[in-house]
Amino acid sequence: MNRSTLTFPLVFIVALAAASGALTGGAAVYLAVRNSVTPTPTSIFVSSIDSLKSVSTPIIAVPTSTILEPNNEISLATKSIEITTAITEAVELISPSVVTVLNISRNGTEQGSGSGVILSDNGYLLTNDHVIAGHDTLSVVFMDGETAQATLVGSDAYADIAVLQVQPPLPGVASLGNSDVLRPGETVIAIGSPLGDFKNTVTVGVVSATGRTVDTGMGYQLEDLIQTDAAINQGNSGGPLVNLAGQVIGLNTLIVRGGSSGRLVTEGLGFAVASNTMGAISKQLIENGRVARPYLGITWESVTPRISWVYNLPVEWGIYINRVTSGSAADIAGLQAGDIIVKMDDTPLDGDHPFINVLMSHQPGDTITASIVREQDLRTVTITLGESQH
Repeated sequence: MNRSTLTFPLVFIVALAAASGALTGGAAVYLAVRNSVTPTPTSIFVSSIDSLKSVSTPIIAVPTSTILEPNNEISLATKSIEITTAITEAVELISPSVVTVLNISRNGTEQGSGSGVILSDNGYLLTNDHVIAGHDTLSVVFMDGETAQATLVGSDAYADIAVLQVQPPLPGVASLGNSDVLRPGETVIAIGSPLGDFKNTVTVGVVSATGRTVDTGMGYQLEDLIQTDAAINQGNSGGPLVNLAGQVIGLNTLIVRGGSSGRLVTEGLGFAVASNTMGAISKQLIENGRVARPYLGITWESVTPRISWVYNLPVEWGIYINRVTSGSAADIAGLQAGDIIVKMDDTPLDGDHPFINVLMSHQPGDTITASIVREQDLRTVTITLGESQH
């Protein structure tokens, strides 16, 4: 046999052995990999119900998805935040002194209602004269709903002010502020009982103007009124107009809804009697039961440091005379338009001594000495006060 004939079988045998080895090695690798990635079956013994025999049953554990049920409950957290402002503080301070005034007729029925404000530890309270007009008895309702009988001390139709008295204990007492230093645009608060049902209703506005005069249509005018756009409705009459310090600077009195033609309708025209007038009139009503009104016969404007600065006036406090009525006490004394009265007797006219209060401390017929400034010069005049005819 030659060499070539022997070589072919040997090559074939070697190739066959190599292929067999590769196949065996590949199978071994496949089994190794399969065993590494395939879960190992877990064998458990399950007993049949009749317990005849036990068999080994392979069970493969398969992961399951977790199903989340929707939660329809809503949890809302409530956080309380107490907000305090100058307005809320003023309202809390003044509210206990505000009352509802009930006008009771002879047959015991309520024929009208308004508001009022307690201004004295002795139980004196102020309201409007028109609120108590025609009454047989009077009662007041306090903030907490308690009712008390009230007696009339005195009233003055020409200032639309009435003083009532209730017996202590009192839920609160208010204090008067100085209306002469009010400025247009200053925030004010009106409190009262509109329609008699809504006790201690609060409305907010501004001082629209001061020193207003309104014709009552009954032969006389209401003077020295504060004009405000704070909402005032029927039943608010007699309630306080309050500044941000919680002081009473006016007594809510009337509203104007339309012009003289009857075809014009307006809103936001409310008027209040100035607190300095309230103080002067109520003092006389308490002391005398009536008002004897001294009369100068002038129209005037208050002079304050701010007004003095704006108009470059020679003094910081006093009253500036706009007009003098012919034949009046001021005319007889020689006062002129443009004069500034700065003192009456020994009392200066300033922030602590408003003109109307100083004037009302005198009686008709009193003779006083007034210090005036005329064209930068300080002069002294003697005035015999007249008496107002209304």
